[in-house]
Amino acid sequence: MKEIFKAYDVRGLYPSEISEELVEKTGRAFVKFMNAKKVAVASDKRISSPSLLKALIEGLTLSGADVIDLGLLSTPMLYFASSRLDIDGAIMVTASHNPGEYNGLKFCKKNAVPIGLASGLSDIRDIALAGMFDTSDRVGIVSTHDIKPEYDKLLASFADFKGKKFHLATDTAHAMGVLELPVYKLLPGVALCGTLYDTLALPGVCPHEANPLKTETLIELQHVVRKTKADMGIAYDGDADRIGFVDEKGRVVPMDLTTALLAEAMLEKFPKATVLYDLRSSRAVKESIERLGGIAHESKVGHANIKKQMNEEKAVLAGEVSGHYYFNLAGYIAEMGTLPAILLMNLMAKTGKKLSELVDEIRVYAHTGEINMEIDDAKSVLAKVKEAYHDGALSELDGVKIVYPDWWFSLRSSNTEPLLRLNLEADTPEIMEAKKMELLTIINS
Repeated sequence: MKEIFKAYDVRGLYPSEISEELVEKTGRAFVKFMNAKKVAVASDKRISSPSLLKALIEGLTLSGADVIDLGLLSTPMLYFASSRLDIDGAIMVTASHNPGEYNGLKFCKKNAVPIGLASGLSDIRDIALAGMFDTSDRVGIVSTHDIKPEYDKLLASFADFKGKKFHLATDTAHAMGVLELPVYKLLPGVALCGTLYDTLALPGVCPHEANPLKTETLIELQHVVRKTKADMGIAYDGDADRIGFVDEKGRVVPMDLTTALLAEAMLEKFPKATVLYDLRSSRAVKESIERLGGIAHESKVGHANIKKQMNEEKAVLAGEVSGHYYFNLAGYIAEMGTLPAILLMNLMAKTGKKLSELVDEIRVYAHTGEINMEIDDAKSVLAKVKEAYHDGALSELDGVKIVYPDWWFSLRSSNTEPLLRLNLEADTPEIMEAKKMELLTIINS
């Protein structure tokens, strides 16, 4: 079972890989590792989530920890709760956008400080699998709490639409993004003119995956945006810690360019602040941040890496190509669900520009998007690619990134799947296509 403890979370098939027994042991291991006295827990809507949540609570309480059961939540809501409640840590039962036969656990300390393999999850894993936890003489007490109204109120407080009205289309794929929708009712001048799959249901009920990174999942939303003449389309992933956008023309907004737009909104409030962008992002992101007077720093991929760097460098914002957007705004560093949509509307209101106009101003390079490949020996492929492009500027911050004057590429192993991920960008579509084919030939040879 060791393999289901991933770089940032626990994720596996239920019940063959992740089971009630394993989750109970993991809860007990969490208490031992953290010396936790009080833990908040929540879950998504999967058919296995209630029984796994029950097992988790049993493990925590048998080890002497009190538990606050927050019920069904989006992951950003759990992070928010970890900053507002008197707890030592928090655990979410979820497998994010994975299909319904999967489930998992996400962990954080107080104030949403992440727990990954390099920051404690390996210890929790080893304690759980070896059964090295203790049984407490005291059984913890379970209480409940509804954090959602406070979370909604906080997000709504960031709205500054200057009297402008917005019509929005949304797609929550019947997943936990449904719980983010009440925020929009608190926003002045905002109306939801088209909502797709806006009730909670088990994974698999929706005809598409809850994963806005896959542009094919946005086709229906694009249609609704055009049909209703919405100002923007908004799509959430399974546990609502990722968000994707469609402009008013029905075009998908690249997630790295969204980082640049969010940086513009944030830098107005925090001039000269530091903004992080993941190493797969377009050069336009760095250029835009610096043009606006911000400090742009590249980051590794993965929320544990990014949140750590944000804390060290006091960054106000970080963005990933995957659609994770991290904020340092309310006393903790984490994704904040619907906040990216609110900030984009703030920017549209301030500039008087449509979303497509804002995007087109920074869409200056040709980017492949992320290409995923199943490769048996990733290490040898990376070595081969380094040799083939030895005359470029090499960075090994995360995998291999090689930069030339008119193009660059990043090739890295996924932290969550057995894949190599390629991102490539060039000054022109012609150079991009030629270099993509050249590189894929080397990788597949």
